[in-house]
Amino acid sequence: MELHNQLKALADKVEQLKDKIDTEESTKHAFTLPFINILGYDTFNPTEVVPEFTADLGLKKGEKVDYAIFQNGNPIVIIECKHWKQNLDIHNSQLFRYFHLTKTRFALLTNGIQYRIYTDLEETNKMDEKPFLEFDITKLKENTVKEIEKFHKSKFDISLIVDNASNLKYTREIKYLIDQEITEPSHDFIKLFANKAYSGRLTSKVMDEFAEIVHKAFNQIISERVNDRLNSALNKEQEKQQAEEQIDELPRNNIETTEEELEGYQIVVAILRRKIKKERIFYRDTQSYFGILLDDNNRKPICRLHLNGGIKYISLFGIEKNETREKIDSIDDIYLFEKQLINTVEFYDNN
Repeated sequence: MELHNQLKALADKVEQLKDKIDTEESTKHAFTLPFINILGYDTFNPTEVVPEFTADLGLKKGEKVDYAIFQNGNPIVIIECKHWKQNLDIHNSQLFRYFHLTKTRFALLTNGIQYRIYTDLEETNKMDEKPFLEFDITKLKENTVKEIEKFHKSKFDISLIVDNASNLKYTREIKYLIDQEITEPSHDFIKLFANKAYSGRLTSKVMDEFAEIVHKAFNQIISERVNDRLNSALNKEQEKQQAEEQIDELPRNNIETTEEELEGYQIVVAILRRKIKKERIFYRDTQSYFGILLDDNNRKPICRLHLNGGIKYISLFGIEKNETREKIDSIDDIYLFEKQLINTVEFYDNN
């Protein structure tokens, strides 16, 4: 979660500053170096991050790659950075030349927004032409964050990343091919289905008809599956809300709001009132927990306090509204979760 928040903060910074970044050097300092820092590497430590990393390329001496990340005295990632407006498609040749001269298994090409990570799956010590991981930092998905996390200094494991790289690369390639076929079915793709669905001779006219049929059928299947997923998600959300409302409607004569619960509520208010008005923060006491909500809305839980049992807990909510319980020794420990509480409220307001 922390890495996700750090990357989101960098993405917000990129969106705010990019139009003011006029040079490649500014791109490096504003976007690339913060990304390296997020991965846990100290950009001010020359034993971890080497700027203008030099390797001799045959008769060509003194060529430099922008950065090299080191571990145990060896480069583990080399990085080439371009201006944020640059198209990366024409800029991997320098990395390609450097790759086989170093002991690194990974090369990163970036313009501070687009990131492409390469390795040597197809031929040892020769950088693949296509990256195994590619992402736009302003459009990150949760599964991509998990892949980025593998490059964090605390979790970096060459074997683990390389083993997974093949799956990532070819999954990406196949997804691209499927997307192409759905958008504009090829002759072979149309013929595959026409042969199975049509018993007659596949004339040019028949193939033209099936081109439209195959295209339409695939788009209908995608739409139907998306609708099914949305309806399923909505039904689950409605069931959850109804269950919570039923809990709230239980007779309250068995519910006693304690002084400690009210003090916990005041702590949450104190944390959040710098971001939102106090009037937007409500509480509802139930038999199971003391709930704190945004805008008195069951769909916007900020946290839940479990204070009446032998062990005290606070329940926090992530961006998917997944609930995580954290043990606390006293209500003062609620202050330890300031960042998570603020992130939850900001997520509701941004969505």
